[in-house]
Amino acid sequence: MSTNTLMIRDFPQDERPRERFIKHGPQSLSNHELIAILLRTGTKDESVLQLSNRLLTHFEGLRQLKTATLEEITEIKGIGSAKAIQILAAVEIGRRMANLNYNDRYVIRSPEDGAKYVMNDMRFLSQEHFVCLYLNTKNQVIHKQTIFIGSLNASIVHPREVYREALKRSAASIIAVHNHPSGDPAPSREDIEVTKRLAECGKIIGIDLLDHLIIGENKFVSLKEKGYL
Repeated sequence: MSTNTLMIRDFPQDERPRERFIKHGPQSLSNHELIAILLRTGTKDESVLQLSNRLLTHFEGLRQLKTATLEEITEIKGIGSAKAIQILAAVEIGRRMANLNYNDRYVIRSPEDGAKYVMNDMRFLSQEHFVCLYLNTKNQVIHKQTIFIGSLNASIVHPREVYREALKRSAASIIAVHNHPSGDPAPSREDIEVTKRLAECGKIIGIDLLDHLIIGENKFVSLKEKGYL
């Protein structure tokens, strides 16, 4: 790379897109500043911000850029295939995110639905896994996370770990799940204590614990159905 190439770091700190991104978030940046972050470097004749601005001007904004081909982008002086591929990759990620269909998310309306969702993944595990399913207001699963691996203990499965993820995901409710490697899903005293503790904490912060499912060998127990919730 030529030592004359103008890079983002050559600008005063308050004019650098990356620094403003970190300080104020991506929404504070213009389109050409966001593209400049992808391009990283300019040429010996113009800065990366100038190059980015010229790219957008050539395609008359994002609308045409999102349909541009590799060949069309590399026709622009100062943009080789590596830079063009970075831009097209970012465009494709944006397109895929826009096409996500949230109606396809798995809906849990009953303990059976919850057990079906995790049964094949959890029935053969050789250790106990404590997993949480995070649901939105439509009872659709928006996230699944393993919170703890090992024997269940009320002092180890801390509500903080469970509900931190719920707050992060803006979950409306939670279903706790864990497996019994023995194949017998009958709840232990520890299982019941953990359930009650999580339910109490959930009431305080306004995120319901809908159920705690124990997975055995092709069978399960719902602690809600057992009257512990």
